[in-house]
Amino acid sequence: MPSSPRLTLALQVLAACLTGLLIPLCFTGPAVALPALGAELRGSAAALNWVINAYILSYGSAMMVAGSLTDVLGRRRVWLAGLALFCAATLAIAVAPSVALIAALRFVQGLGGAAAFAAAMSSLAPLFHGAARSRVMSMLGTTFGLGLAFGPLAAGAMLELARWPAIFYATAALGAIGALLVLASVPADAPRAQGGLDWPGAVSFSGALSLLTLGMLLAPEHGWRSGAVQLSLAASALLFCVFVAVERRTAQPLLDLTLFRQRRFVAVQVLAASPAFLFIVLIVMLPGRFIGIDGVSPLAAGRLMVALAAPLLVVPMLAALLLRWVQAGTVCAAGLLLVAAGLTWLAQVLGNGGTAALAGPLLLVGAGIGLPWGLMDGMALNVVETQRAGMATGIFNTVRISADGVALALAGAVLASLIGAALLRQLPAGLPVLAAASRAALGDIQQATQLLSGQEALLRASYDAAFRHLLHGLAWLAVALAALVPYLLRKDASQASRP
Repeated sequence: MPSSPRLTLALQVLAACLTGLLIPLCFTGPAVALPALGAELRGSAAALNWVINAYILSYGSAMMVAGSLTDVLGRRRVWLAGLALFCAATLAIAVAPSVALIAALRFVQGLGGAAAFAAAMSSLAPLFHGAARSRVMSMLGTTFGLGLAFGPLAAGAMLELARWPAIFYATAALGAIGALLVLASVPADAPRAQGGLDWPGAVSFSGALSLLTLGMLLAPEHGWRSGAVQLSLAASALLFCVFVAVERRTAQPLLDLTLFRQRRFVAVQVLAASPAFLFIVLIVMLPGRFIGIDGVSPLAAGRLMVALAAPLLVVPMLAALLLRWVQAGTVCAAGLLLVAAGLTWLAQVLGNGGTAALAGPLLLVGAGIGLPWGLMDGMALNVVETQRAGMATGIFNTVRISADGVALALAGAVLASLIGAALLRQLPAGLPVLAAASRAALGDIQQATQLLSGQEALLRASYDAAFRHLLHGLAWLAVALAALVPYLLRKDASQASRP
């Protein structure tokens, strides 16, 4: 191949990797910056939660829609439009005067990121085949792991040198470089599909997911019996029912529901959601604890998060090698059991001394989640027929990203509820306990102490006990998944007989 086409292809792969790198940076960086951002701009606990969740929520709910738009409008056009929207929203976040506005802009940022990433994957798919495609996908996975491993460290270093907006300026600069690479390497392409998008399905799915997350975010401050919480959850359930009804009657549905009749396909979706609860929750919540509760500097917190995420640079490749001798279900179950052991270990050592004792359990959790992480993408294609691979991949990515927002909202609600329950048992009635518990769950112990007139020691003790209960609950979830996944992945007699 002439050097120029090779260079063009290399630049296109680089553009896709850079686009993929933006995804983990956009929730690891703000997670480290959240204490500083909250201290400067204030805002309610729910609004601060939305700074993290709004991006993940819009990204996950828009992924299937974005994939369809690449067929309708063309890959290059959607890729560039997505990066332009992403960069504009990111720059606006850096100068936003309030937490509520930042949360709204994070939602827009997620929409741009989803469009850009969907177009990047769609552009690479026809360029590589066989082993070459596997190598490129592995490169993209490694890029994602780099963002998870070193995003918190980079954000912590920037906070040591400058204020929190520097994180968003740097992210916008990466997005701009990606857009220049797309302009230089991706040829213009015509739309590949006729017809329109399944808008009723897209709107009902996105609305249901948004209302579900909203309800869980409101619960810590208002209580689970609050009318706003119950109305949000009820409306979410109704919209999910509408979505199912729409997809069953649409000629070209956004989501082919018949795939969920296949047990092995369901297993892959379970695996897709498991890192959200067992890994992403830690990536986002631990920096707030280290900085706000344990008094660790942002840079030191970033170093600790490297121990959690660095195994993703190596272990997924090891998981692929293990398939030569061990079945995929066994590898995934072993990884989930390692996660359970790491979470239990972390619950024992967290808050009982220096940070050196945390490296072991964090590495164990990262290594454990890396085993199923390395197999999920390939399994998403292998468990369905070839002609349905595109739909299966879209569902898999939607579940994986959507689960992040739901997991973070649920874990935050559980942590705040546990803190609030402990405080209510020891404090007189009439104090703003729920508001203080919500603040404490974000690591904002100073604001929580002010709300409760100086009960800092009680708040710290309640937070520490609640965080341990949360880690133990996640460990039991990992054990349950380790038992469930091999069963779901097991082939029955008819499947085993197929070539």
